[in-house]
Amino acid sequence: MSQGGERLPKKIKGPRPERECRDVRYRAQVIRELSDKHALKHLLKAGGLSRSTYYYNLRKRPDRYADERSRVKAVHAQNRGRYGYRRIMAQLRNEGFSINHKTVYRLMKEEKLKNVRKRNKYRSYKGEVGKTAPNILNRDFGTTGPNRKWTTDVTQINIGMEKCYLSPILDMYNGEIVSYTISDHPDQKMVMDMLEKAYAKGHTWKRLILHSDQGWHYQHRSYQKSLQDHKIVQSMSRKGNCLDNAMMENFFGIMKSELLYPNTFNDMDHFKRELRKYIEYYNNDRIKLRLKGMSPVQYRTHNAVLS
Repeated sequence: MSQGGERLPKKIKGPRPERECRDVRYRAQVIRELSDKHALKHLLKAGGLSRSTYYYNLRKRPDRYADERSRVKAVHAQNRGRYGYRRIMAQLRNEGFSINHKTVYRLMKEEKLKNVRKRNKYRSYKGEVGKTAPNILNRDFGTTGPNRKWTTDVTQINIGMEKCYLSPILDMYNGEIVSYTISDHPDQKMVMDMLEKAYAKGHTWKRLILHSDQGWHYQHRSYQKSLQDHKIVQSMSRKGNCLDNAMMENFFGIMKSELLYPNTFNDMDHFKRELRKYIEYYNNDRIKLRLKGMSPVQYRTHNAVLS
């Protein structure tokens, strides 16, 4: 049957699934698509819509998450794509937004916001070149306060044909980088300078454990004597078992996936400058879900005030 001599498409006038019949906005959109070829009054009649209902449903609906969407994009950009949806959710909640992880995930998907993770590892094990230490830590990474369990390792970074080595100490309490050195050569001086920087911070401790793998740096007499002189207990992972030092491995993975792999650097000096900035950002600004949405430094100072 036609209206006013016009044959209307089945899409609007024929039998429709019950769900589509109930969807007024869907019918309004179909009518709009067909309005160039058919008289509007006939399309409205076939679609069972009044003129006012038709025009009302063509209006762009306000985005109920407009503010949240704006902040999601801003937080993602401010952190250079390093935050996933759970960390962005935590940041928005810190700012007073009432939002769950599913909504943040949907908004990020709609805005095509992604992050990338990759890993690489430098191996410093050269056999038993000195004295090894027992695995005192034994994968017990939990601690109730700062300066009780530290961990360290060395990772290699390649920029073009150049290489550098990062040697940090990480506090297992809050994931904070206590001290670090960046060197062009993975020598013993790199590790000893890292220790001296940590001592210079003026931290106090009682039975502090410093865990590492069995790399030759940590078997060296100078390293072990330095720990003994400062009353630090040495602990080493079992041979070839990276899970024994999982927290340090995790930091290296995060740093490389958020800084090294997504960015392009002019040369090694450029990367080193950005690495120093990143560690500052990691300690002071980058929030962690396990730290109740606070950065490592924020978490440490917050709990220091409470205690």
